[in-house]
Amino acid sequence: MTTRLAQSAHPVIYEINTWPWLHELGRRDGSTIDLGTVPDATWDELAALGIDAVWLMGVWRRSPAGIAIALTDPDLTASFDAALPGWAAEDVVGSPYCVRDYVVDDRLGGPAGLAAARAALAARGVGLILDFVPNHVAPDHPWTTQHPERFVTGTETDLAADPKSFLRVGDTVLANGRDPYFPAWPDVVQLNAFEPRLRAAAIDTLNDIAEQCDGVRCDMAMLMMNDVVTRTWGDRVGPVPDADYWPTVIPAVRVAHPAFRFLAEAYWDLEWALQQQGFDFCYDKRLYDRLEHGPAAQVNGHLSGDVGYQQRLVRFVENHDEPRAATAFAGRAPVTAVAALTQTGARLIHDGQLQGRRTRLPVFLGRFPDEPVDPAVAGFYRAFLPVLADATFHQGRWQLAERSGWSGSGFDNLAAWCWDGDTRWLVVVNLSGGPVTGQVRVPFDDLHGHTWRLVDPTNDVVYDRHGHDLVDGLFVRLGGWDWHLLRIEHAG
Repeated sequence: MTTRLAQSAHPVIYEINTWPWLHELGRRDGSTIDLGTVPDATWDELAALGIDAVWLMGVWRRSPAGIAIALTDPDLTASFDAALPGWAAEDVVGSPYCVRDYVVDDRLGGPAGLAAARAALAARGVGLILDFVPNHVAPDHPWTTQHPERFVTGTETDLAADPKSFLRVGDTVLANGRDPYFPAWPDVVQLNAFEPRLRAAAIDTLNDIAEQCDGVRCDMAMLMMNDVVTRTWGDRVGPVPDADYWPTVIPAVRVAHPAFRFLAEAYWDLEWALQQQGFDFCYDKRLYDRLEHGPAAQVNGHLSGDVGYQQRLVRFVENHDEPRAATAFAGRAPVTAVAALTQTGARLIHDGQLQGRRTRLPVFLGRFPDEPVDPAVAGFYRAFLPVLADATFHQGRWQLAERSGWSGSGFDNLAAWCWDGDTRWLVVVNLSGGPVTGQVRVPFDDLHGHTWRLVDPTNDVVYDRHGHDLVDGLFVRLGGWDWHLLRIEHAG
């Protein structure tokens, strides 16, 4: 069944931390719920948000070896104390990125449960995205004993000299996973991106995953690029192959699954390079950072980049790796959400964001803390999400709008863009805490000669303006961290 994910040029994706989400559903229902027994009403509620896909984060089998390591790590246990006071050992279910096997965990409903969840979403037109971790697996993954040639290996000397970076699995010393900037991760072992047999196994794994969902979010995708692998591992991985990892893997998967979507978690300004290597969308951490830290000029500069590049980015204000938006952005969380989630490209919403959750849960934990709903945040999203569900924000054409002003007006703190499709929208945000005034040119010349009604459903305001006011420069006055989200309609 074709879903909106396959059809949308600018999809909205809803991320769910699967294990604690199911726990919370079961607690409300007074029963045990897995992916195969999620109530229809829950799927209805998700579909009603106007999303194109659900990303069920963390469905694969977790690692007992990884859990044992986590329970002895003082930094991790301190994070558990902070997020979930009174946690017990049974709350530590293991990292979803310490994959023991690419089979749905039985405690989440197994493969049959995932198939039922996918069918329920597809019946509502919603696609399904799952995880793929290309660079490492758990130390108890079957490959570590059956196919040690797929890994970065070490020697007994390496193990003795640096036991935090190497471990023995069976008769082989394997390297722990790492990136080039930080110490090794103790609960995972590193796959060799240059090894042809690993690449073939990755293609087989992804083909199997593609039978179960509509797309994958690839964890730390840039770590498999030839130059990054070389910088991280040097001679340990052997000679550099002619082809990069992703241009080898992605086309091979698309032979049988041409509509399958690939999303990259990407950093270090490698988004464009990963797009060229075949990814449909790449994380836009730069926009997130600039919205968090400013100034507005950096946001405008970022958005002025090539439109083709912009259309293949993933915008967000939180995900499982970032602090909750209600904490990171506090009183400016609504304007930040408007600024990020009305951009071109894919947009990511994190479960709990709509209720104003403040606690970032470590991914090792299988239970959320009790948190009250923030009525102001929930009220904002009740008004905002129906706007974001408009077809133009999924299929239309986005472009920046020119801004201007005068000395002392603060117009440099404005950012503005438009959408053109079945409807038309003008979005203007004030990325500062003080009042600003300025002019914004709407780039639709055919507005001349008519009177237009500007309707902002998120602020419940209506303005009537002549077309020349819009095209030649609409006067805008916004308070601190305020916005206009204006649908442009004929006035009579």
